[in-house]
Parts: sequence; C-alpha cells; structure tokens
Amino acid sequence: MMQDVRSVDPEHDIARTASTYPLPSSIIAKILVVDDDHRNLVAVEEVLRAPGLEIVTASSGEAALRHVLQQDFAAILLDVQMPGLDGFEVAGLIRNRPRSSRVPILFLTAYNKDDLHVFKGYTAGAVDYVFKPIEPLILKSKVEVFVDLYRKTEEIRWQGEQERLLLVENLRVRSEKLRAEQTLRRREEHQSIVLQSLPIALYTASLQEDHRQLHFTNESIERITGFQPDAFLKSPDFWSSRIHPDDREAVLEQLDRLVEEGAVSLEYRWRCADDVERYFLDQTVLMRDSEGRPRELFGIWFDITERKQMEQNLLHASKLEAVGRLTGGIAHDFNNMLSVVIGNLDLLRKSVEGNQKAERRIKMAMESAQHCADLTYRLLTFARRQALQVSTVDVNTLMPSLLELMKRTLGERINASLKSENDIWPIRVDRAQFEAALLNLAVNARDAMPNGGDLTISLENQTASEGRSLPSGEFVVIEVRDTGIGMPPEVLRRVFEPFFTTKENGKGTGLGLSMVYGFVQQSHGHVEIESVPNKGTIIRIFLPRCDEAIEASRDKQANETQPFGEGRTVLVVEDNTAVRQVATSTLRSLGFNVIEAESGDQAAQVLRSGAAISLVVSDVRMPGELTGVDLARLIQRELPHIQVLLTTGYFDGEDTLNDLNLLYKPYRASDLAEKIQSLMEPMEQVTEMEEAPMHSVAVG
Repeated sequence: MMQDVRSVDPEHDIARTASTYPLPSSIIAKILVVDDDHRNLVAVEEVLRAPGLEIVTASSGEAALRHVLQQDFAAILLDVQMPGLDGFEVAGLIRNRPRSSRVPILFLTAYNKDDLHVFKGYTAGAVDYVFKPIEPLILKSKVEVFVDLYRKTEEIRWQGEQERLLLVENLRVRSEKLRAEQTLRRREEHQSIVLQSLPIALYTASLQEDHRQLHFTNESIERITGFQPDAFLKSPDFWSSRIHPDDREAVLEQLDRLVEEGAVSLEYRWRCADDVERYFLDQTVLMRDSEGRPRELFGIWFDITERKQMEQNLLHASKLEAVGRLTGGIAHDFNNMLSVVIGNLDLLRKSVEGNQKAERRIKMAMESAQHCADLTYRLLTFARRQALQVSTVDVNTLMPSLLELMKRTLGERINASLKSENDIWPIRVDRAQFEAALLNLAVNARDAMPNGGDLTISLENQTASEGRSLPSGEFVVIEVRDTGIGMPPEVLRRVFEPFFTTKENGKGTGLGLSMVYGFVQQSHGHVEIESVPNKGTIIRIFLPRCDEAIEASRDKQANETQPFGEGRTVLVVEDNTAVRQVATSTLRSLGFNVIEAESGDQAAQVLRSGAAISLVVSDVRMPGELTGVDLARLIQRELPHIQVLLTTGYFDGEDTLNDLNLLYKPYRASDLAEKIQSLMEPMEQVTEMEEAPMHSVAVG
C-alpha cells in the first residue's frame, strides 16, 4: 500500500515561523548621561525619566567608555568639561568604534558657547548641543527624537532579521517538501517495478453489472494471461466463460456471498490466450463509501500455477515416500523368503535331472519366484530405496532384440516399429530397469489401442539448451508414440502418481508409469508426456549421454555350474537359518568348505581363531554390534587378504557400499558362482598368505 505523505504548505509554515519571533510590545531605549557633577546627573535623570527609557549615568569619560563597550544606547548626553578625558576626547573614541559610531551624541555645556567650540564639538562627533542651564522641555524633546529614531531603527532591524529567518525556514520547508516528493516518487517507482515483476494484476469491478467485468489497472494482466486489459470489457461473460467448468459453480457461489462477507478468496483454473489453463488466486474486497454503502469491488489476481505444481510434486513425493516405506518394510523378509525358494529350486533341479515333468514344474516355479523378485526390485528402485545396477548401454544394439520381445507381448493387432539414427550416444542406466520401463510403456500403449494401432519407438540424440524444463546438456531421447485413445488433461496431470489408474479393478496396479518415472529420475533423466483424446499419446524419455566405453553384457547362465572351490574355506554369516542353509548347500555344491556364523560378532570370533578362510559371504543387516558392513570394514582393515561378498535383500542407503562387493537377494546359484569367480583371481594371489597363521582381529 502507498505510504501516507502529508502535504507541506510553505506559507503556513512561514507564518508559524514568524510567530516564533514576535515583535516586542515596547523597545527599551537606553540613554547614557555623562557628567562629573553628580547634581547634574540627578537633574537630567529626573527630566528624562519616562516609560520605556533606561537612564545610565557615568561621572567620568573612562566610566562612559566602559558602558559603551558593554551596552547599546539610543543617545549619549556628554558633558564637555570633565577632568581626565573631556567630552571631545570621549566623543572621538566613541566615533572610532564601529558598533557605537552612529550613536547620537549631545554635548552638555555651560561654557564654550562660541561658534569655534560648537564647531569643534560637531567635528568630534556631536549631533547637537544643549546649553546649561538646561531647559527640561527642550532636552526632553531632543532626546525623544533620538529615542524614537532608535526604536524605528530597531524595529526595522527586527523585521529584517525576521524576514531572514522566514526565508531560511521557507527554504528548509521547500527542501523537505522536495525530498518528500522525491521519496514518494521513488516509492511509487519501486512499487510499480515490484508489481510488474510479480505474477499479480490489480483490478476493480462494478457492483451494478449483471456480469463480473474486470477493469484491470496495470498491464501485468497481458503478461500473465496473454489478454490485454480491454479484452475483459468487450464481452459481459468473458471472465466467467473461461473458468474451468469444474470450478465455475463454486466460484460463482462464493461471489454471491461477497456483499455479506465483505471479502472472498477464490481459487480456480482459468483458460488463457494460449488455451492453457492456469491456476489463479483471486482475492476480492468490497469497498464502501464514507457512509458505509457498497461502492465497488477491488481485487488482486495472483498466478499460483507454479505453487500448485509444487504442491502436486510434494504430494507425489509423499506418495513415493509412502511406497518406499511400505516396500522397504517388507522387502528384506520377502527377499529372504524368495532366496530360500529360489535356492532350494536350484538345488532340487540337480536331483531331478532327467525327469522332464519335474524339471518343467521346477522351471515354472523358478520363473514365478524370479518374477516376484523382479517386482520387489522394481518397487524398491522406483521408491529410491535400492541402488541401480548401472552399466554403459548401447541403445542401438539393445533395441532390436527388445522390439522383438515387445512384438510377442503386444500381439498381432499392434504394429510396432523402430526409428533410429545410426550414431545414437551410449547411456549409463540399469539395463534391466531400462528394458522394464520400455516394456511398461509398450503394454500401456497396447491397452490404449483395444482395436489395434501403431506403436512407434524413436531414438535420437538431442542437445538441450537453457530455458527448458531439463538442464542443459546432451541427451538420448527415447520417444514412444501410440495411436490410442489418449488422455484428457485431468488424467494427464496424474499419470505418474503411484497407484493411480483408469483401468478396471484387477487390470492395473497404478504403478507402471510411476516406476518409469522413478527409474528416469534416479537415472538423472527427464520424462515428458503429451496426449490428445482420440489421437494418441507421446512419451519422451531424456537420458544423459555417457562418454564411457560400452560394457559387454554377460547373460546369466542357468545351467549347472561345475565345482571350482577346490576345498577353500568360506565363512557364511547370515542370521536367517533357512537362507544360511541354502547358501551353505550352494557353496558346498561348488566345492567349498563352509563355516557358518549367525551374526557379525560370532564371525569376528571365528576370524580371531585363526581359521584359514579365503572368502566371507555375509548378509548386510544383522543383529548385534557388528553389521555386515561393519564386518567388511573390519576385514578390510585387519585382514585385507580375505575377500568379502555382501548380500542383501534391501539396502536403505544408510552406509556407503561403493568399494564393497554386493549381491542382491534373491540370487540364483549361477549368480553366486559368477560373483565368486570374479573374486577368484585376487584369492589365487593370497593363497600362500592363507596358509600362514592369521593375526588376531580386534573387535570394537
């Protein structure tokens, strides 16, 4: 709001200043009478005594000069004949002093009445002569003339001083007024700049209009909505016709209560000039006249689209956190149980070799268990509760085989095709999650085309510049385009929300696109979606370019792995008995000797005993003082020749495992064998060290 600056009236202030220095009602005039005869002093004082007059007497020239130095006089009556300094000498000294040079001097004398002495007196500075014996009336008349002249002079001097003071005060007042006007002008300029920079528009509206026509008072409305202020006045229902239909009724009901309540705060979606709906906060206040009658409406439009987007993002993040907590709470135990199932199925497969019926059933059970494990892994990754197992991937090499898998999944009614440039940049992603994300998008596209249609996957390199919704840099863009039924805006805004689905009960979990969103975000990418009802949907995934060399992928082998343990000893640390037994059996089938421990503390005691251990396989989460990570750090510090492999069904990221070997549960026997084989080379180098007595390990 504007600051109240009171007006300054210079003439009023000048009058006030003049009254501060009032003219005295009577000016006291001092008369100096100098005579060496005391009787003459008394006589003159009696003659001249009158109101407004002060008679000062001196009996010598020296005394007279002292009075002249200290006081101002209207006239000086000076005897000519005096001992010491005579009147002529005193008059000359008085005239030589600038301050007293213009004081009238009247010579009093009973002698020297000749023209020569009178001329000498005038030469010394006298203005008149009074001869003794003194005629009182003559003396009084002459003195009154000089007193009156003195008073007039003082009045003029006073008026001049007052005019000077008034001029100074006038200049001060005008200077203050100028500063106040400059301050007000600067404040108005600052407020104008602030209003122009904010997504705010001010308006007034009449109470008499049948429809709400907004008279915008600043040009910000064009920057916010794309419409000029006069566009709101051309049609009576211009404003109301562009309110979102779902918001219009509630807004109009609130406006009906405006006169009663005095103010309302409206929040609604409004269609701008580019046909994009934006959220506005419309705060309207009823203005009244001096008699309290409603006069007009005053309001502020505030664009809150970004705030609403932040609220939706916060809600989305809250749902992600809820999913993460829910998934993380069950993932550890669930993956442990799957480890037991998958591990026993691997072991059972060897014992039924040749029995095709049993092998087929074991294969079906294994696929189902693996599917459950993949689902848990994706949920954890989506909720950012599981680290991605990233590698550098050549998208051009990967996509043809993935497209064939999509075609088998989508069916004959969907025509799936791939468009790609030849030199697509490599990306660094979790390959399994990347494939699952594209399969998810393909399945969603298939469900959006019940009568068949076209699914096109396009790959291209793109360099993003500043100003877009994603940071600047180089990206590989994977575009998935379908010709399905599309989505309306209200659905499009929620497609990435966890558990949101438009499918019938039992036909969708609402997690597919949420998992895609979580995977892309965790891969430091960006996802965009466009959809038009009855025309189709386009989803673009932006993944950062990777400059590292492409890693060769190794397909997991489910075939039986030949024993390679050669009698080496492995310490298995696992608090879950069933999981520990499966791991022990698998390792023994690979030719290892196995020592078991139920906790990190017990494992440390085994290591302290001096057993010739080549490898420690430990769970990450265990009871006791030492977790799996603590145990691994202890071995790295005290027994660096022993390799450590950590296993986990759920990792919450509280500890850093970047420099540790990690295997996620549930794992196949082939996964465990492959991981151990990758550690065999350093194990071979320390074989001789294993045969030497072990040093004791301090457990803290």
